[in-house]
Amino acid sequence: MSDPLLFSPMQIRGMSLKNRCVIAPMHQYAAVDGFAQDWHLMNIGRYAAGGAGLVFVESTKVDRRGCGTIGDLGLWKDEHIAGHKRLADHIRDNGSVPAIQLGHSGRKARRFRPWEGGKPLTREAAEAEGLKDWDQWKLVSASALATPGDPEPHGLTKAEVQDLVKMWGQGVRRAQEAGYEALELHGAHGYLVHQFLSPSSNARNDEYGGTEENRRRFLMEIVEETRLYWPDDKPLFLRLSVQDDAGFGPDESVNVAKAVGPLGVDVIDCSSGGMRGSPVISAGPVSYGYQVPYAERLKRDGGVMSMAVGLIVHADQAEAILQNGQADLIAIAREAMYNPNWPMDAAIKLGADPTSASVPPAVSYWLEKRASSVDITPSTYGSGIDKLSAN
Repeated sequence: MSDPLLFSPMQIRGMSLKNRCVIAPMHQYAAVDGFAQDWHLMNIGRYAAGGAGLVFVESTKVDRRGCGTIGDLGLWKDEHIAGHKRLADHIRDNGSVPAIQLGHSGRKARRFRPWEGGKPLTREAAEAEGLKDWDQWKLVSASALATPGDPEPHGLTKAEVQDLVKMWGQGVRRAQEAGYEALELHGAHGYLVHQFLSPSSNARNDEYGGTEENRRRFLMEIVEETRLYWPDDKPLFLRLSVQDDAGFGPDESVNVAKAVGPLGVDVIDCSSGGMRGSPVISAGPVSYGYQVPYAERLKRDGGVMSMAVGLIVHADQAEAILQNGQADLIAIAREAMYNPNWPMDAAIKLGADPTSASVPPAVSYWLEKRASSVDITPSTYGSGIDKLSAN
């Protein structure tokens, strides 16, 4: 395939990307008191060295109360900045652009890690890991409405909502000081911003609830506060659950995009679900590219660029999404866990990088040497999405 879009350069504001492969933010639950550990450096470094144009560090919390687990990464205090600078520099040094997602778990905070069951965390288990501030780790939300079976959160007062907007701004300031070049606000998956957006979790009757316009006010104030600290030449992403099957869907998502675009949001990262504890299945079975229609809708009607994510596995599948005009960027998540060199592998399969020049020379030199001297089929070779579908 000649001149694949997936490996064409892209400019968003002052950010230059070598390709349109993005590593999506993926929780690691490995932090200690919010501080990045060696695991984070290793994990994020392998994605940067794998040839991606843009690499996101996982959802990082702007408020101690916003931690989903005891292992969530943080930027709620200045002491966290140094660890993030190390991550951002490492991504950049390995040939990619460093990005970060900022979030707050709201009523979905204070839980066991997913592989520990994901249920509400107990004080005993937290303190056994050395936690010392259990009483300060309170659940907060748009309203005092709990997910069935979970503890009831504190419904934030108007003053507390406005305090949180300021916290978000300070998290953005710290991300800027750490050297990140792109930033994403997490407004999806049933976390705090989504709890304000969705009528299933927002029962307020003040200016932050009651109508669709009011329910997005918290997000809009966060965007405005973000742009006070995030330079004009750096792009701003927003992740949305474009369909949550709980009262917030594509029409509302388009309205959000139209509202936040003029405030400085450049790209909508189009995901789904989170309010009911599982992926959205109303659009059909969860299979290859099941969320791509959401990216297509936002790109067409939202007035902003869109990023597709969700079971995008094969190189030709990703290229077709771009060629068909369904999204502007392709985000890879769990498939990158399976193959951290997915962008390099995809570039070779699409004929964009036969010499593996997109990765650091300590890798590309040896792969090119092997390719030029022996005739072999790499272990990641596959027939592609089209041939799989035909079988």
